[in-house]
Amino acid sequence: MAEITIHETTDATGGLVRTRLAEVDGGLALRVGEELLPLPDGALAAVMKRYGKPLEAREEDMMVDERLELGQGRALVRFRFMCRYDVIARDYLVLYEPEREPLCEMATAIAAALDHLARRLGRS
Repeated sequence: MAEITIHETTDATGGLVRTRLAEVDGGLALRVGEELLPLPDGALAAVMKRYGKPLEAREEDMMVDERLELGQGRALVRFRFMCRYDVIARDYLVLYEPEREPLCEMATAIAAALDHLARRLGRS
């Protein structure tokens, strides 16, 4: 199963909880710790379209941490912006799609929106 880390936080005990976007059975799901939350089709593209902004850097100039190939020429990349200079580490996500301008946003915002959609879908 291919996946990419999109957020990290600590739980009430101080343990690390990773949120990962994973390919599962031809679709996408969030893995929050050990919990697997399926996402509706098109959720990632919709969230990136809603919150993402045009990418102002070239990929070769970014310090890429992870890349998830999504098929059909699409990819999601996580990178840390100026990690040598930022006091607080900030991870960003970039969605690359053929024939479209790459969209970029802070990973925490995208993770929160996807988590909301996945949990809402799970209650339906």
